Parts: sequence; C-alpha cells; structure tokens
Amino acid sequence: MTDVGEIRRLIEHHPWVTLVSAGADGLVASHYAVLLDDDRDDLTIVGHVGKPDDAILDLGKRELLVVVQGPHGYITPRWYGDGPAVPTWNFVSAHLSGIPEILTPEENLRVLDRLVERFEGEDGRGLYRAPNDAAFVDRLAAGTVGFRLTPSRVVGKRKLSQNRPAEVVDTIIEGLADGPDANPALAAEMQRAADARRRAGRA
Repeated sequence: MTDVGEIRRLIEHHPWVTLVSAGADGLVASHYAVLLDDDRDDLTIVGHVGKPDDAILDLGKRELLVVVQGPHGYITPRWYGDGPAVPTWNFVSAHLSGIPEILTPEENLRVLDRLVERFEGEDGRGLYRAPNDAAFVDRLAAGTVGFRLTPSRVVGKRKLSQNRPAEVVDTIIEGLADGPDANPALAAEMQRAADARRRAGRA
C-alpha cells in the first residue's frame, strides 16, 4: 500500500497508535492518539506524549516508529470452499519512521485543542470550555510534550485476501459482516478494496 491518500485515510480513522523507540535500555513503546498535520497534505502527523514518556522515548533525539493499526481479524478456511486451506489473518497497517520535531508550548497547546475537538466534536466539552480555564489547561499542557513527525520512511501493508477469487472474497465479506465471526470494520475494508479492484478490472 503506497497511496498517500489511503494511508492518510487509515491514520484519520485509526488515530490510536503505538510509538516505538530504541532507548538507552532497549526498545520501548507507548500508546497515544495522533492527528494528521492540518497544514500539510502529506503523511506528517502531530501528537503529544505525557512526561516522562518523552525522556523514555528520547523524543526528538532518536528515530521513532509509529505503528498505525487498521481493521484486522481472523479468516477461517471454512470460507474458502472444499479444497485444502489453512486459516490466515487479514489486516491493514502502516509504519511511519523518522526523527520527530519537538513542538513549542504554543504549538503543543494548539495540537491538544485540536485533539480534544476531534473526539468531542463541535457540541462536546472543548479543552477551554467551562469549568476549564486557561490556567488549568496550561498546567495540564506543561505535563506533556508535543511533536511533529514527517516520516522519512513509510511502509503500508494491506492483506485483504486479494489473492483469492472474487467469489471467495465475497464469501469472506459475508462471513465477516454478520454471524458468530462478525467483524464489520474488516468486512467494510475488504468490500472497499474489492470494489476498487473491480473498478480497475482486477477482480
């Protein structure tokens, strides 16, 4: 998966990511929500970590790997028909690597405000909405470190049974859409990919 638009869509819909760094004592990982940088149209992301995760990750000093996990799930061989088959796991993911830039306190506040707005919505409780005031928000923000990552390396992966005949893919989608093995998010992702292949004449 190399299309920037598709990877942006993945990040937009699955903002809870894993941050991995090789720290002084070995590999370390943290989990945070990120956003696409609204000033860019590439794969630049912005986010924050709570202290002391910035020190644990050596944020801004070492390469950071950001793992974006999209829909995924078990695929039973029952859906393949009567021939020999083994189970597998379908998934969509992206790995973004690079050395992040540390945001200024003002930039970090803007990112935190955007992050709250993203999940609260226009009618939700915004970062500065009462009973919060600016002093309260500033104290909380001081315990975080914001970052911007423009990845120098991107690896997108999409395994959605695209090697199977169209009729088998349709059976898998039906099985994931409803019933004991239901995984609607994965079914929708597979349907979207199958429709794209059919439009391109690669079904």
